[in-house]
Amino acid sequence: MIFDLWHKTKYTYEHGASFCHNLTTLKPKSFPGQTLLDYNLEITPTPTDITERLDFFGNAVTRFSIQQHHKELIVIARSKVERDYSKQFDESLFLQAKKVTVEDTKVHLKGTESDLIDARQFVMPSPLISTSSEDIKAYAALSFKPERSFYEATYELMQRIYTDFDFVPGFTNIATPLVDVMSAKKGVCQDFAQIAIACVRSMGLPAKYVSGYIETVPPKGKEKLVGTDASHAWFSVYIPTYGWVDFDPTNNQIPKTQHIVVAHGRDYYDVPPLKGVIYSMGKNTMEVAVDLRPEVSDLHQMQSQSQQQ
Repeated sequence: MIFDLWHKTKYTYEHGASFCHNLTTLKPKSFPGQTLLDYNLEITPTPTDITERLDFFGNAVTRFSIQQHHKELIVIARSKVERDYSKQFDESLFLQAKKVTVEDTKVHLKGTESDLIDARQFVMPSPLISTSSEDIKAYAALSFKPERSFYEATYELMQRIYTDFDFVPGFTNIATPLVDVMSAKKGVCQDFAQIAIACVRSMGLPAKYVSGYIETVPPKGKEKLVGTDASHAWFSVYIPTYGWVDFDPTNNQIPKTQHIVVAHGRDYYDVPPLKGVIYSMGKNTMEVAVDLRPEVSDLHQMQSQSQQQ
């Protein structure tokens, strides 16, 4: 499946801004099962300075600054992405991975192989995720028993979050402590991903944050998935002998072809779509719009198949 992705962010400044310096993390990744075919970043006004680099986690980050007075800042990222989950899934290896227990994982993590060293950093606390909450530890302990399959325990955790938490936009913001989310059992996809990560890490296991998008045009007769027309987030755990496996607690599913991966990090703090500093006075507003849909040729093919059925 080839997807066309459009992400627009618009800032409006009541009295204008004289300077801004920003970082964007909007460029989808390429890996087995996902290929970035085209990408274009449009910024208005035209930046005085702009560069792109890979950050510590291997995400494409664009840095730009505008050193002139402006009333608005508009950032539009256009991407074309080919997605095929079958190319990243090895059934025989996956069946073996499902046998790796929670205790096996902890033993493996003591190894010195490069992938294990990389995974260990995702056991540690991060800017937005603490592992000290007793409530979160208790919630996690219900699923993560030492001799239980790490995959099965994580899958159950995903299902429990989906069942126990309510999707309530506006209830939280990026500064809302996870303990408050845990207490209220309310939030959005970023909160659910970070609650899951906190649970996994509190058990001494590796988990990382995944930012991206989800294709929400439903099959005929199916309900529309949560997360339409917005950035999406989920989490991933490292299973020794296999690698990273993604879980989407907002929609209670294993991310496959519908999910477009943009970046990985310790939590949301590492991978926001856009962040920066401005010199401005008065009220400032932000508007975000996202559109993700199959390329026209793929959409026509899907419609044709649906009619034949």
